[in-house]
Amino acid sequence: MKKILDVCCGSKMFWFDKENPNTIFMDNRELEDTLCDGRKLEIKPDVMADFRNIPFSNNSFKLVVFDPPHLQKVGDNSWLAKKYGKLTENWKEDIKQGFKECMRVLEQYGILIFKWNEQQIKLKEILDIIDYEPLFRK
Repeated sequence: MKKILDVCCGSKMFWFDKENPNTIFMDNRELEDTLCDGRKLEIKPDVMADFRNIPFSNNSFKLVVFDPPHLQKVGDNSWLAKKYGKLTENWKEDIKQGFKECMRVLEQYGILIFKWNEQQIKLKEILDIIDYEPLFRK
């Protein structure tokens, strides 16, 4: 069994090795498109699933990457939505449930890497809705 799970892999933008053999890449969508600047966008996860309901057993992974959509105010068919996804109206509950699911599938003393962009929603708003306190911040 692979020991790393990326629950919102998208196009794997921040991965150096986009085919890392130790990782299961998961997302709730597949997409192939050409962006306005001519670059190809490909979202092709190993597993199609929602981060709010991760289809793996408890304590399955040593490392979980959680880089959920961070945009609320973006057009449904914009290049930003295609590239990064879009939050739902229930984003607070979605993020809270996503954290619960990520923690559930982590082994004891496993590591969760959470990535967030504060363009539209500040990190403090996220920290106020989750039941976990991070060890580090930038």
